[in-house]
Amino acid sequence: MKNISCPHCGRDFKIDESGYTEILKQVRNQEFEHEIHQRLELAAREQASAVELAKSQLRAELQKALSPVERERDNLKNQLETFKRENEVAQRLADAERANQLQAINAKKDEEIHALKAKLEAKETEQALAVNQAVTTIEKQKDDLKSKLERASLEKELAEKALRDKYETQIRDRDDAIDRLKDMKAKLSTKMLGETLEQHCEIAFNQIRATAFPKAYFEKDNDARSGSKGDFVFKDFDEQGVEIVSIMFEMKNESDTTATKKRNEDFFKELDKDRNEKGCEYAILVSMLETDNEFYNGGIVDVSHRYPKMYVIRPQFFLPIIALLRNAAMGALVYKTELALIKAQNIDITNFENNLEDFKEAFSRNYGLASRKFHEAIDEIDKSINHLKKTKEALLSSDRQLRLANDKAKDVTIKKLTRDNETMTGLFKELE
Repeated sequence: MKNISCPHCGRDFKIDESGYTEILKQVRNQEFEHEIHQRLELAAREQASAVELAKSQLRAELQKALSPVERERDNLKNQLETFKRENEVAQRLADAERANQLQAINAKKDEEIHALKAKLEAKETEQALAVNQAVTTIEKQKDDLKSKLERASLEKELAEKALRDKYETQIRDRDDAIDRLKDMKAKLSTKMLGETLEQHCEIAFNQIRATAFPKAYFEKDNDARSGSKGDFVFKDFDEQGVEIVSIMFEMKNESDTTATKKRNEDFFKELDKDRNEKGCEYAILVSMLETDNEFYNGGIVDVSHRYPKMYVIRPQFFLPIIALLRNAAMGALVYKTELALIKAQNIDITNFENNLEDFKEAFSRNYGLASRKFHEAIDEIDKSINHLKKTKEALLSSDRQLRLANDKAKDVTIKKLTRDNETMTGLFKELE
């Protein structure tokens, strides 16, 4: 798009490439026609000036050529008068001699008159030839100018045709590329690494299963007794078989919809229901929907304000969030083990469970705050390098929150948790 300023009102307005080319073409054609018209008028004026000059020169030459003849005629008249006077004076001279002399003089004068007339005719012929040559030169210049005009017009038409063919070819190539991409999208949908989204996540997890999650369970959810099921269930266990963390996964990509495009939040309710029915602690939606939504493109998105312990991620964050949740749950593993032992000994742990739930909620709040700070840091890194300072502060804040959570976790002991429990206090006294 180009900005054009109006010469009258001074306003700027935008015009596309084709409109700009059309305006430029009109201006050039008008200027070209105006210039040709001026040149033709100049040539006509020059031709008229040349004709007038030739006529003036011809008249001057004629006048110049006739002046000696007239003078000579006057002289002859004077001489004739003199001869008449002499003839009258010498009338009595011999008639034969006088007649011969007079005839000789007349013959000589006739020869001179004929010579002057021949010279005058030659000069008139020369002037006519000069005028004809000038007219021929002007006509030739006019024909040359007309041929140049036709050649320029032809060159302009060829250039316009070449430019039009070029742009038409580019438009056809672009349309072909768009058609190919649309056809490829219709055939391939949103494939990653040559596999579908579910296959990609399963392959990515199996590649690190043996080294990072040797005791983990990660299989497709085939239990549809409740009327619905998720895509994958992840559970990790320690050496004693105590569950560390459990996650319900749901994968959604663009090919999962047909005519109506769905949003990520359309699947939250069903995912939360599947998580509760399968007894999983967390629910994660791995989504390729709403690719233009910056809220979901920032990284790991916490939507626990809608449904508890639920996150939305892009496929590249599939393995990081598993590691993040698993490492966060490792801190509570000791308490889960002790809780299982206490339950096995049939000990009254009413207050203990309440304290543990309070701890878990506090830990979850600290973790949620750390997670949000982590997301803010990721967003700031993606936006601009100039925000590195702010990103650093967000990361440091996240680290402080995690450290506080860790300190809280380290500070919790069985005695503190059972401090208000009379049954536990009595048991510990007996042990002492």
